Amino acid sequence: MHFQVTRITLRVLFIVYLTCLIYSCAEAQKPTSTPSNLYFPSTESSIWEKQPIAELGWDGVKFAEFLAWLPTQDTRAFIILKDGKIVVEEYWGDKLTGVGKMDENSYWYWASAGKTLTATLVGIAENKKLLKTNDRTQKYLGEGWTSLPNNQERDIRLIHQLTMTTGLDDGVANPDVTKPSSLVFLAEPGKRWAYHNAPYTLLEQVVQNASGQSFQYFFTENLGGKIGMKGFWQKTGENNVFYSDARSFARFGLLLLAKGNWDGTQIWSGDYFDELSKSSQSLNRSYGYLVWLNGQSSYMIPQSQTVFPGMLVPNAPADMYQAMGKNGQFLMVVPSEGLVIVRMGGAPGDLPVPFLLMKDLWDRLNPVIE
Repeated sequence: MHFQVTRITLRVLFIVYLTCLIYSCAEAQKPTSTPSNLYFPSTESSIWEKQPIAELGWDGVKFAEFLAWLPTQDTRAFIILKDGKIVVEEYWGDKLTGVGKMDENSYWYWASAGKTLTATLVGIAENKKLLKTNDRTQKYLGEGWTSLPNNQERDIRLIHQLTMTTGLDDGVANPDVTKPSSLVFLAEPGKRWAYHNAPYTLLEQVVQNASGQSFQYFFTENLGGKIGMKGFWQKTGENNVFYSDARSFARFGLLLLAKGNWDGTQIWSGDYFDELSKSSQSLNRSYGYLVWLNGQSSYMIPQSQTVFPGMLVPNAPADMYQAMGKNGQFLMVVPSEGLVIVRMGGAPGDLPVPFLLMKDLWDRLNPVIE
């Protein structure tokens, strides 16, 4: 009897194992799907379909209150897309004087929200086999791009620049300066997370050297021109800053939502972009490849080594990820809701990434959507 029970048990276990194996293989073979219900605006005109808020079941009264609050925070441009269509598009001027009102053709700076755009261009360069993210940075910038001895410098790879884990000291006099004298050793690559602009900025030179093209040309040919996205890169102080209109910001967000497929044209694909909006390391779980993540168990912020428990933006959807820049340049992508949200303007305080404004925004927007 004992032998029979054992045989039956083994048969059951084998059937369960085989079922799980077949299911796992089927899941693994599923292609990364692009949402089928997305609308894409023309790349040749300014026509962009709209969707009335009444069709979404949102709270109209609370939404009106939310829109009235936005200009009090020096918001200059605000767009919400639902499945690609414009739900709201509003523009304002200076919060005190009303002067300088923006419109759909006005250009504004992205600040550090441009980091996510840079990360995307690095990924496209990898798609084109111009570089690999695990390559040593020396391969593209040469030996001596830092002040480190060669045996330390050669340990820094492109992936460390994409994840803010180079180990270079962000406490130098000016952490934006890219000269070797300002790039000094503090920790082994991959062992310390720090929001450090200089190593990030050098990714521009990496892409230029890998492609043999200017950064602007590479952007236009491989991304901007394909989705009707306007904009230009300009040296601003020590930083390379992207400027565009708010609709171009929204187009980039829609492309992220569509997983790189613009109305049937595949702009990017591959493992790099699958990992772009996932935790890139265990130090700051709320950081991907130069993109901020919600829904994680903890987060860090610029200019601090403190690890804070909980989600970055508690009242926002857990699957939201976002590009964020100084003075509240926000691009929020929420796959579960089919939302892309753009905010451009000023912001109270002088934080490199204004998290408090992002939290305030969702404290007011979440009740509208719910």
